[in-house]
Amino acid sequence: MRKFAVIDIGSNSVRLMFVADGKVLYKALNTTRLGEGLADKPLLKTEAVERSVKAVCDFYQKAKAEGAEMVYAFATAAVRFAENREVFLDAVENTCGLKIEVISGETEAEIGILGALGNQDGGVIDIGGASTEIVIKKSRELIYKKSVNIGVVRLKDRCGRDPQTLYEVAGQAVNEYGAIPPSEMYAIGGTATTLAALKLGLEVYSSDKITGTVITAAEMQQLADKLLSMSVEEIAALPCMPKGRADVLAGGAVLFTVLMKRLNFARLIVSDRDNLEGYAIKKGYME
Repeated sequence: MRKFAVIDIGSNSVRLMFVADGKVLYKALNTTRLGEGLADKPLLKTEAVERSVKAVCDFYQKAKAEGAEMVYAFATAAVRFAENREVFLDAVENTCGLKIEVISGETEAEIGILGALGNQDGGVIDIGGASTEIVIKKSRELIYKKSVNIGVVRLKDRCGRDPQTLYEVAGQAVNEYGAIPPSEMYAIGGTATTLAALKLGLEVYSSDKITGTVITAAEMQQLADKLLSMSVEEIAALPCMPKGRADVLAGGAVLFTVLMKRLNFARLIVSDRDNLEGYAIKKGYME
């Protein structure tokens, strides 16, 4: 059985995907908030680096212990933007020997749509911690892709949970996308899948139930309003709420709401498949 693993180092969470013979056996997540404070200055904080190095190396050792022939790791916006990124990259390599590929926003968009849609036409929105990618494919060609420096951790750092400020900052960021070709739109990433779980009222997270869930613009607005009316503690107590997401989820719902209204997306189809699968496909380990 051919086994391998991919580690995604995001601005909010570190994720592991373990694959055997082309099939995903499981995914695991550790919220380390590596991108904390990047909205104020482009430097990774010492505590965030320490948390994230431990998470990455723990996942690496877990994957190797379970028989992974190869373990790949890629880092996105937090590491991409940080002026002291080498501190983190060197710490991981010195601790567990793993070399990390730092990918561009455009590459992040490309592997996101590859993982979610494969060869199928359509568009993808990926709201992360420090950046949000939109990419659209038609006739197997990418006809639009753009990464904007906005995400749930940046929103929290800049706006807290103040509704007016959240909508203003989200609106300013969304203007950067310009005109987008019409397309059926999909949503990937932890913010999208958590909002889908809330809509469905899931007690236990289910990838099969999440994938294919439709959220309309009106439903997204309702989710944003509901989350903004709740305390962080109340959100954290909801079923299917990943640890470390409660304080940023309302901002993510606001950003989705603004994106859908400004860019005329009537609905989004949520997918649990994302850039982890896309990276694996790109490396030739999955189809």
